[in-house]
Amino acid sequence: MLFLGTRRRLDRDFLARSGFSVKTIHSYGFKGKNLWELTKALLVLPFALLESCYHIVRFNPDVVMGVGGYVTGPVVAAAWMLRRPTLIHEQNSVPGLANRKLGRLVDRICLSLPQSEKYFPAGKTVLTGNPVRRKIIEAGRKRSGGAGRRTLLILGGSQGAHAVNEMVVEALRGGIEAFSLIRVIHQTGRDDEQMVKEAYEKLGIDHQVAPFFTDMAELYGQADLIVSRAGATTLAEIGVVGRPAVLIPYPYAADNHQEKNGAWYVEGGAALMFVQSDLTPQRLAEEILQIINDQNRLDAMSEAMKKLGIGNAAERIVDLCQELARK
Repeated sequence: MLFLGTRRRLDRDFLARSGFSVKTIHSYGFKGKNLWELTKALLVLPFALLESCYHIVRFNPDVVMGVGGYVTGPVVAAAWMLRRPTLIHEQNSVPGLANRKLGRLVDRICLSLPQSEKYFPAGKTVLTGNPVRRKIIEAGRKRSGGAGRRTLLILGGSQGAHAVNEMVVEALRGGIEAFSLIRVIHQTGRDDEQMVKEAYEKLGIDHQVAPFFTDMAELYGQADLIVSRAGATTLAEIGVVGRPAVLIPYPYAADNHQEKNGAWYVEGGAALMFVQSDLTPQRLAEEILQIINDQNRLDAMSEAMKKLGIGNAAERIVDLCQELARK
C-alpha cells in the first residue's frame, strides 16, 4: 500500500508513524483562496499530475482510491489517465470540489451518508459508511451506565471548540443542582482546558477534562449521552457505538455540511440538533437533562443510532477495491 499526500508535515508525520509507505506531490487547494493562491494552485496542477503519474507507474497499484481534499484531484485524475481502476470515498453529506469533479471519472463512489448520492452520477455510488477503528466498534457492544450515575461526554473538537465549551459550562452552571448528579467527560481542544477544568471544580461537578483523549473507545463506552459537533468521523463513531447525541454543527463548515450531516441522524430519531446562533445555555441544559434522565428515551435514541451506524464500512470498501482489482 502506498499513500500519496502533500508535503505538509502533519500528513507526512502521521502516515510515517502508521508504518505505511508515503510519497508526496506538490498540490494546493482552490476553494476560498485569493487571486495569488489560486494562480499558484493552477500553475502547480500540471506538475502535480506528472508527479502522480510517475508514482503510479512506479508503484503499479491494482486500484487507486481518493478520500477527498485537494491532493485527491491530481492523483485520481492521473490514475484515470493511466487507465487504472479508481474509486473515491465521500465522508460528508455535501461533497467537496475535488470529489464532485472526480465523480464523473471514477469507477465507484463510496458514500458515508445517503444524502450525498444526488451529487454523483447514477449507478456509481455505494453506501459503505465511514470506516472507524476496531476498538470503537467493540465499544459499541458495551452498555452505558444504565441505572447508575449518568455520564455526559462533551466533544468540543478542534473547529470552533471555544463556543461549545463556553455554552456547555454556562449550561451546567445554570442547572447546577441537577448536574451535580451527572459525571462529565469533556474534550476541550487545545485552548480551553484550564478554563473548563476550573469551572467544573468551582461547581463541584464530577469531571474528567483534557484537550484531547487518546482512548476514545473507552469514553464512548462510558457515555450515556454525547454533546458534539457534527463532523463526519465523529458521527460515524457515535453511530457505531450507538449513543444518543445532541449536535451543535460548526456554523462555518464548507457548504454548511455539518448541519446536513447531522440531519440524517435527527431524521432517524437518534439525535437532536441545534443551530449554534439559536441555542442558549438554558435551552441546552434543559435538553440534556430531559434526555439523560429518561431511560426510555435514552434506550430509544440509542437503538435508532445503532441502526444508522455502519460498523463494517472498512470491509465494504475493501470488497469494492478487490472487485475493481479483479476486473
